[in-house]
Amino acid sequence: MEDKYREIERKFLVVSRGYQDKASEIEQIRQGFLNTDPARTVRIRILDNSAFLTVKGASSADGTSRFEWEKTIPVDEAHKLLKLCEDVPIEKNRYKVPVGKHIFEVDEFLGANSGLVIAEIELGSVDEAYEQPEWLGQEVTGEPAYYNSQLSKHPFSLWNP
Repeated sequence: MEDKYREIERKFLVVSRGYQDKASEIEQIRQGFLNTDPARTVRIRILDNSAFLTVKGASSADGTSRFEWEKTIPVDEAHKLLKLCEDVPIEKNRYKVPVGKHIFEVDEFLGANSGLVIAEIELGSVDEAYEQPEWLGQEVTGEPAYYNSQLSKHPFSLWNP
């Protein structure tokens, strides 16, 4: 598989709001899933005034990488496709936070997933070093419960405390 289609990322819970005042950008995201099979998720995403169709393959054994293919689609078509999506839509505000030479994307989930805050960092290789800011908590890379596709089926608000 070509590297241009390989996504390498790590995911973490967030332990404080210290990232908010360091954000260089904030985006609003609404997305749904046409398919949540872990071997091939198909996502529709509206990001501010843009829209995308994304296909993701199964995760590697350690959960850090997987195939990802994405194409821009018209926003009006994305709204129509969202009506066909499974279960609960994902709504979140994404903070882009520069830390060293990387950018963390911190998602504050809304709606049925309100209260969940996850940070992701995309890397060039699985073993690439990166700075860990003080607001970064437990790593949840590879834990399916924290995948957006699973949060649309089993929202955070329904998890046991």
